[in-house]
Amino acid sequence: MREKLNESKAAQVGLVAVLAVVAAVMFLGKGGGSSSGEEAEVPVEGGETAVVSTSTAGMGELPASLPDAKPLPQRFTAAYDADETVALLVVHDGGIDDRYTTLALKAVARVERVAVIVVPAKQISRYASVTVGLDISQLPALIVMRPKSLSHGVPQATVAYGYQSPQSVYQTIVDASYVGPEGRAYHPG
Repeated sequence: MREKLNESKAAQVGLVAVLAVVAAVMFLGKGGGSSSGEEAEVPVEGGETAVVSTSTAGMGELPASLPDAKPLPQRFTAAYDADETVALLVVHDGGIDDRYTTLALKAVARVERVAVIVVPAKQISRYASVTVGLDISQLPALIVMRPKSLSHGVPQATVAYGYQSPQSVYQTIVDASYVGPEGRAYHPG
């Protein structure tokens, strides 16, 4: 095959054309992930839909309920009801970035009042009422739920994708439990 490709100009041109088409499909095709600030309609009780905001930069509100969704695991609901920050990490088995993000999360959770829950991707459906509203698109996905008392009855969460350092996990947790003025402009003084 190699000799045929080296000797035939037509085969070389054909191979370059095929590679160009593959590259075009990869670069011009559908990009992965979701952009910041998207809104999605999610079904809620009574056959109605609710608009749910998702964002990697800010808080996304989660649907109040989903039809046909199993109840969240007891460990998750107990932590949320106890007014803890819940850090749910969805990981892919065997991924190096998943392993390092898990270690970073566990290191930070010892310092903060955080309930850490690490689940493999195959169990993500157990957390559908959380993950559907955030439109999880890649793994690892670190989902940090704002404490119940700070969300004013509307569950809120952020999601961060890929490897997370202990510093970025810490900042995500601090942001989720932040109490104070919002929207102030920063002016170095």
